[in-house]
Amino acid sequence: MSKIGGPYIGQDRSRSTSGTSLAIDNIGLLVTNHPEDGEGPLGIRRGVALVIEDGFVSAITSAGAAITDTQVDAGGRCVLPGFVDSHSHLVFAGDRAEEFTKRMAGQPYDGGGIRVTTEATRAASDDELRRLTNQRLLEAHQAGTTTIEIKSGYGLSVTDEARILRLAAEVTAETTFLGAHLLPVEFADRADDYVDLVCGEMLEAAAAHSRWIDAFCEVGAFDLDQSRAVLQAGSDAGLGLRLHANQLGFGPGVQLGVEMGCASVDHCTYMSDTDLEALAASETVATFLPATDFSTRQPYPDARRAIDAGVAVAIASNCNPGSSYTTSLSFCIALAVRDMGMTIEEAIQSVTLGGARALQRDDIGRLQPGSKGHATILCSPSYHHLAYRPGVPLVARTIGPLGSKDSTRTSHGPHDISP
Repeated sequence: MSKIGGPYIGQDRSRSTSGTSLAIDNIGLLVTNHPEDGEGPLGIRRGVALVIEDGFVSAITSAGAAITDTQVDAGGRCVLPGFVDSHSHLVFAGDRAEEFTKRMAGQPYDGGGIRVTTEATRAASDDELRRLTNQRLLEAHQAGTTTIEIKSGYGLSVTDEARILRLAAEVTAETTFLGAHLLPVEFADRADDYVDLVCGEMLEAAAAHSRWIDAFCEVGAFDLDQSRAVLQAGSDAGLGLRLHANQLGFGPGVQLGVEMGCASVDHCTYMSDTDLEALAASETVATFLPATDFSTRQPYPDARRAIDAGVAVAIASNCNPGSSYTTSLSFCIALAVRDMGMTIEEAIQSVTLGGARALQRDDIGRLQPGSKGHATILCSPSYHHLAYRPGVPLVARTIGPLGSKDSTRTSHGPHDISP
């Protein structure tokens, strides 16, 4: 569990000049994720107020002691760091509900439906994609997410991949070029030619809107050498590295991710002892996507085995129309506790500190002086309810930006508390 919240590289420490201050007062239980200043691995503080100035936490004081421009009374409820969703595909058009229904009736998942979404996304206008993305962002924010990564991968052409990333960059700094998501139909039986396009003209068009590059290293997608070529081209262009790997079976992806120094290898449903040893000896995070395994009827990753081996782990939504159409990290927490062998504390850390580490950020995923003031206020007295009451919308209010430059943006949940 110790590596869930290890050291990472900071980013975006510039403070706003809005001059606003806010206090979340009368907090019954505050998860700081800073064990040195509180109880247990989550650094629990009780009966406190959290003070946020210009978008950053400035102090944790006794309840009732904070004087600020705005006061939010938590009413004795639990407050956590805003959730960090380090893997999503929010910019897309179209619907694949029928595919899901067929899968529930026994049709196996093979990733081929990506082409259906590609056709719909290519046909949609910028305004339509922007509208759909903003709807999903609001949904995620109301569910407690304050930082989100967004991948491309549903354009699979030079123009459309760059367009998706341009739209994603309007709402998040964490954008990932995933041109190597699947082979488009126009390149059937010409995988190497498509990889050349991804590494050349497509990367050149996408890089200006991207922080990261990714590839789907899997049977039916891209093989070891093709995935390595994509990652190397992205690294040469100055992008950080991420990788989809080991989703559908054992393969070389995890080892490649460690070899290339990827920030995160995602899915990791199938991992050998050698994979675990390599991850544990590296700074690469294993990001689990349990809602995907729920939707595809795949086995769940053995998170207990990974954590006990010393692997740094994260949990993310993988929100996409085919294999995980959810923005709820609370749902992912419940799945991790029930089906992946994680404690509730480990699951909480994995969607906060773990997600931050997967994005190489040290300014989010925790609530302590100097960190971003991104907070999730539950309508329950304890974080245990996130697993104890699965499917119930337990987020009362989310404070912090998601798709917004406003450092004090607030979303109200269905059980909102009075200001």
